[in-house]
Amino acid sequence: MSADPEGRGDLRADAKTRGPAAEAVSCHEDLVKLLAEQFALADVSLRELQARADKAGGTRLPRATCADMLAGRRFPKRAVMMAFLQACHVAEDQLPAWERAWERVRVTRLPAGAGETDRSESPRDTPPAVQASGADETGARDPGPGRRKAAGPAAVAAAALATAVILGVLIGQRAAPRHGASQEPPHRTVVGSIVTDDGRAFGPGGSSRFTVVVDPANTGVRLIRRLDAGVPLQQATITVNGAPAGRWRPLLGDSDYKWRNQIFDIPPALTAGRRSLTIVNTFVSSDGFNEFLYVIEQKINGSWSTADRVDIGPDHTASEAAHDYRIVGEGWRGTQTFAYPPLKEDWTVQ
Repeated sequence: MSADPEGRGDLRADAKTRGPAAEAVSCHEDLVKLLAEQFALADVSLRELQARADKAGGTRLPRATCADMLAGRRFPKRAVMMAFLQACHVAEDQLPAWERAWERVRVTRLPAGAGETDRSESPRDTPPAVQASGADETGARDPGPGRRKAAGPAAVAAAALATAVILGVLIGQRAAPRHGASQEPPHRTVVGSIVTDDGRAFGPGGSSRFTVVVDPANTGVRLIRRLDAGVPLQQATITVNGAPAGRWRPLLGDSDYKWRNQIFDIPPALTAGRRSLTIVNTFVSSDGFNEFLYVIEQKINGSWSTADRVDIGPDHTASEAAHDYRIVGEGWRGTQTFAYPPLKEDWTVQ
């Protein structure tokens, strides 16, 4: 069942009695809210929508494009919006009303004197606000929300705020797992940077291990782990080449902005002169220890740089194999779409 965030019951039943709400759309803000509601009713992930569109063989639905459309950052092409609605299994007899709604909004967005040129976005122009395992997250690649090109009038920002509660539910409910990853929906009214990534988690008696390469001239190495902080107080011990190195510090849970990058500084004595490091994380406590991405940074001549990356998850088995990744006692695997906090300085914690 798709619960209404305001507690009014089943959205699907309500939608059937409400009629073609798309007929009332007159601005981008209205359109964004209705699209977000259809996504909630579909109760699927962005990855599943992309797969459905690919199977249908029509317009493609990149996850980044869909996420920008749902957040109000970009006005979609007509074909993209229609493919999105069809992937959400919107009834065929309702699609004409959506097309008319799109046309009304498009006209309001045209500059004075413009012709009939389609001015909606091209998927090639979609910024890297959401990537499958890659908006940089650790600060290595993603320019951050404050540096992205503005995407429309001020009303778009209002639309993003107006739909934040709905989007929060979407972000919190994707691929709801049983162990090691969270499923509680957020409630704040500010949408942070949204990222989709796949990962794994292990519970009591479990562990994970992988091997990374570093420069033997390093004077320090640190691990940066992307985690789902919706699972609070995750603890695991860390060994490096068989030697105890410390443990991941437990973090308080955050049910609103679930993505975090946690840093662990490996004692320099364990990395100096080494060309490779075998890292083992062993479960200590919490409902599960989850991991989506590891970035390994090294300090050379006083400067930090990226030495290696381990992308974890069922969609990144090549990266796992390249780093001899192994997991014991796996309790969850899958894909999550969550938000980082609005301020980039809050993305990373010790």
